[in-house]
Amino acid sequence: MAFSRICPRLPTLLQLLLPLVVLLSSHGAGGESVRCFSNFEEASSQCQGLLGEGVSKDACCLNAAHGFQIPGSPTCQACGAPRWSPWSAWSPCSMSCTEGSQLRHQRCLGQGDQCPGEGRPGSLRWELQACQDQDCCPEAGGWSDWGPWTACSVTCAQGLRSRRRACDQPVPKCGGSCSGGETETKPCDTETLCPIHGAWAAWGPWGSCSSSCHGGPQAPAQHRTRTCSSPAPSVQPPGNPCSGQAHEQRSCKGLPPCPVAGGWGPWRPTSPCSVTCGLGRTREQRLCNSPPPQHGGAPCAGDETRDGLCITDQPCPVDGHWGPWGAWETCTRLAISSIACQDKPGQQQRSRVCEGRLHNGRRCTGRFQETRHCYNIHLCPLDGYWAAWGPWGLCTPPCGPSPTRSRQRHCTAKLPAYPPTVTMVEGQGKKNVTFWGSPRPRCSELQGQRGKVEEKKACLHPPPCTDPLAKGG
Repeated sequence: MAFSRICPRLPTLLQLLLPLVVLLSSHGAGGESVRCFSNFEEASSQCQGLLGEGVSKDACCLNAAHGFQIPGSPTCQACGAPRWSPWSAWSPCSMSCTEGSQLRHQRCLGQGDQCPGEGRPGSLRWELQACQDQDCCPEAGGWSDWGPWTACSVTCAQGLRSRRRACDQPVPKCGGSCSGGETETKPCDTETLCPIHGAWAAWGPWGSCSSSCHGGPQAPAQHRTRTCSSPAPSVQPPGNPCSGQAHEQRSCKGLPPCPVAGGWGPWRPTSPCSVTCGLGRTREQRLCNSPPPQHGGAPCAGDETRDGLCITDQPCPVDGHWGPWGAWETCTRLAISSIACQDKPGQQQRSRVCEGRLHNGRRCTGRFQETRHCYNIHLCPLDGYWAAWGPWGLCTPPCGPSPTRSRQRHCTAKLPAYPPTVTMVEGQGKKNVTFWGSPRPRCSELQGQRGKVEEKKACLHPPPCTDPLAKGG
């Protein structure tokens, strides 16, 4: 009969121990052992929320949001498909005045092949741009001649006399200054001794009570002292000493009863696994109630909860995201072989692909294809005009010798005066029409060129491209 009363509780105990059994059987399988973290912060390339150590990399990366650290490596790595991190902030300008340069970088994160642009996971790519914090550099000024010495500062014993000068020959420019001090002092002796009478310094603070609570062998008291040092009495000629006591004592009142430190109760049973996919935690809890802290006694030292690991062996869903739009297809019109260079509207399409969706993650929302009305002006000869200078570009190569930046002016086509809208089907309103293609604009010659002119300038004082993680940053 005793055995029949115990058996019904066995399934509950097995359910509590199952995550621990899964954990012990999975730690050494599926690739190298790593430190596994619950989150990888893309902006700083840092791991957050340690889940456990000695976990297999494959188990850790069942959740694409996780990160891991290989033992002995100072850097953290991201799970999930390769992708470029957000751009870092621009570094400080390499020059505090006049023109300099500054860098920013992206890091290829994730596991697998390559990031767009052929970056291997962990590698960096850089951008360099010109900068200028201040138009001019500081120029030092010059001192005037010293003025006359002042009279001695005392009438007996030793004192000081001083003289001054001005920073105005010449006046400094652009925030500069003169090197050295504006005032100069030297000692002076009146050859007359002054008697110095003693005076008490301020009382020091009351010291701690000899006990922090009532009930000890002696009544709690506190002390304070002062010194005859503001000033101390002189010896020759003799000064008067301080009058009164150098020590004071008073009893401590209003102290609380002596405190009782808290003590931990037993650990409570383990909770179920915190996740249904990837790697999660189990948790135990205990209460500070054996005894509870009283009268200001210290709370229990240590953690109220402790965690264990559990592995579900189920990969977590990864939602899809739209890739970039593809190029527009050629602008055409049904039943007409070519509408290029003609006042005849056509249509064209472009599409995009939903990328990265895994393990029943959410599909991309929105359209994968869009259509627009167009005029085909591809390779059409058109009159042109020289556009204004574009902005200065980034400095290239960002990490190579002698980087430069450039800006351009382009011969830009004057678009034909075709109707900006078209009505294709009665009752559906007007549709906007877009010009498509790369025409052949005709401009007068400018600096010996007919299509594009370019201006280049050196980027000054470029800083070195150094991985911030390699410096412990």
